[in-house]
Amino acid sequence: MVFFLESWRPDSFYDRLAANAAAGAHALVLLDIKVKEPDLDLLAREGRLRYEPPRFMAASLCAAQMLETEGRRGEGVCAGERLAVAVARMGADDQLIKCGTLAELSEYDMGPPLHSVILVGRRCNEVEREMIRGHAIDVETFDKAWAAGGYGKHGS
Repeated sequence: MVFFLESWRPDSFYDRLAANAAAGAHALVLLDIKVKEPDLDLLAREGRLRYEPPRFMAASLCAAQMLETEGRRGEGVCAGERLAVAVARMGADDQLIKCGTLAELSEYDMGPPLHSVILVGRRCNEVEREMIRGHAIDVETFDKAWAAGGYGKHGS
């Protein structure tokens, strides 16, 4: 997932997520990292090369961009009630795993980078369900989204 710009809001990721959703499979979304990006305005104005500070996309921004794209595409792939898992700093002492709807994750602060997002596939089994439910932002919302979304089925 790339950082959206005012004039560039690509949605090619949506087709990949749609293909995984049709298969009932999970989809791992790796988030944009901007490191050693030149300050193009300064370069154009003064001819000096200076780099922008590093930026790391947050899981909440990824979820928000997925929701925005859903608003344009309208196929239900990234609907607000779709379940996703956000992970932060995996393997570190302060790693964090949270599960919720895309709407919930778009407002949830996962703390410092690095983050990734997994859109949960509907072919999720009972063991997976219990594992991610244990990381739910809100268990009641999780249970409602699970039941309404047809998760745990062997179709799409």
